[in-house]
Amino acid sequence: MAPPPAGLLSLNTATTRGRWGLAQAIEGCARRGIRGISPWRDLLHAMGVANAARAIRAHDLTVTGLCRGGMFPARDARTRKANIADNLRAIEEAHALGAQCLVLVVGGLPAGSKDIAGARAQVKEGIAAILPQARAAGVPLAIEPLHPMYAADRACVNTLAQALDLCEALEPRKPGATGAKPCALGVAVDVYHVWWDPQLEAGIRRAGKRRLLAYHICDWLVPTTDLLLDRGMMGDGVIDLKRIRSWMTRAGYRGFHEVEIFSAANWWKRDPDEVLATCKARHRWMS
Repeated sequence: MAPPPAGLLSLNTATTRGRWGLAQAIEGCARRGIRGISPWRDLLHAMGVANAARAIRAHDLTVTGLCRGGMFPARDARTRKANIADNLRAIEEAHALGAQCLVLVVGGLPAGSKDIAGARAQVKEGIAAILPQARAAGVPLAIEPLHPMYAADRACVNTLAQALDLCEALEPRKPGATGAKPCALGVAVDVYHVWWDPQLEAGIRRAGKRRLLAYHICDWLVPTTDLLLDRGMMGDGVIDLKRIRSWMTRAGYRGFHEVEIFSAANWWKRDPDEVLATCKARHRWMS
């Protein structure tokens, strides 16, 4: 399979979090010829939404996603309402940036709960509550299924099939719809979370180009010393990135490839310019 076009590379700001704020990441992407960027909201708030939007436009970058919305489940109605309000603010921020989607990490079990079915019901209710505003703002919502190890605390949606079931329940596709416009509700495929799933190829095919809203790449290290903060650079682990990209391409995905690497003991300690140069090289030959 031919290497991916260099112009499809995007930087998720988690990758340079250890050393750079958002302003530095924007300038670094422009300096290194990386055309996409995906900010995390804490870095966005530190810079200011208006300032970030101006800088991103000035450097002619595409915002491939905003991380993150979600975290819907809670023990009480008041907290659930506050979570909805925060997601509505996230939609406004994504709109201000011209983001291609708002990524949803949906949340896990409420404190003290063992009811994962109830948590998933709250996720469905939460997405239903914010979907009308997202649709009105032109901000697609991308549900990101997380590895099952995060089911309790970060995301009780753990497979692409589960995420797509939610999409179909909340925004059924019209029979025969084949337009190029993305759905208002779709999925973010993060290889770190889904590479192990024997139904991944079928899920990507089922999603198709209209529900495939984002594609995140990194690698799974063996051994992994920290399940949250020890992701690998593409090519350093066991994920068959070329195979997964081929599935995405066959399904019609033509969007950016967003590098998202949480790496407290390695990549976060390095010079971010070195990190970006490595991302570019590995994206071309390993992805």
